[in-house]
Amino acid sequence: MNLMQRPLAFGFAIIGTVFLLAIAYFISSRQPWMLLASTLLALGFFGFSFAYKARMRRKQESEQNQDAKNL
Repeated sequence: MNLMQRPLAFGFAIIGTVFLLAIAYFISSRQPWMLLASTLLALGFFGFSFAYKARMRRKQESEQNQDAKNL
């Protein structure tokens, strides 16, 4: 019952980590506009990844329900 394929999950993890590293860099270099931009992008990306995972879970559950009805 894999909700997400491993390469896709790994890609989401890598991109999320890059966003967090960018936020840390912009904090240390005192660039508030870039910090704000990277924070908003990171929040948007995390929201997208959670929504994608939920969509995949609902799709998988509906496929399982269809299989159970066909038996």
